[in-house]
Amino acid sequence: MSVTVSLTVNGKPVTVTIDPRTLLVQLLREKLQLTGTHVGCDTAQCGACTVHIDGRAVKSCSMLAVQAEGCSVTTIEGLAPNGELHPMQQAFRECHALQCGFCTPGMVMSAVQLLADCPHPSKEQIREGLEGNISRCTGYHNIVRAIEKVAAQA
Repeated sequence: MSVTVSLTVNGKPVTVTIDPRTLLVQLLREKLQLTGTHVGCDTAQCGACTVHIDGRAVKSCSMLAVQAEGCSVTTIEGLAPNGELHPMQQAFRECHALQCGFCTPGMVMSAVQLLADCPHPSKEQIREGLEGNISRCTGYHNIVRAIEKVAAQA
């Protein structure tokens, strides 16, 4: 049995036929070839699969693709239209807020949401806001610096 799902991904309308058990992360990576969204744990613990759905950060490994019917999804690829880095991506680059890069897309997506909810967070609020994202390589110090940098520019 297959179902048809229509949604907007990174500003473009998309209609796909999928198995109803398909996770949103699988749709993005396997059907749409948007591989910036990573699968790290399959249990919504690590945050590597974080995307924005209708402007809210969501872990796409914990959501069926059919649940995104009619929604607007933004992936890490959608933050950089026309090849220009989003300010958060640029700050991560400038502050060396990544190492292996596996968690970075989800971390950036969560950081963008954090600043949308709290434009001028304290260090404690930033660390708390990133609790749903795990980095196995960093001590988070430079990630916090990158988010502070973007917040200071607002």
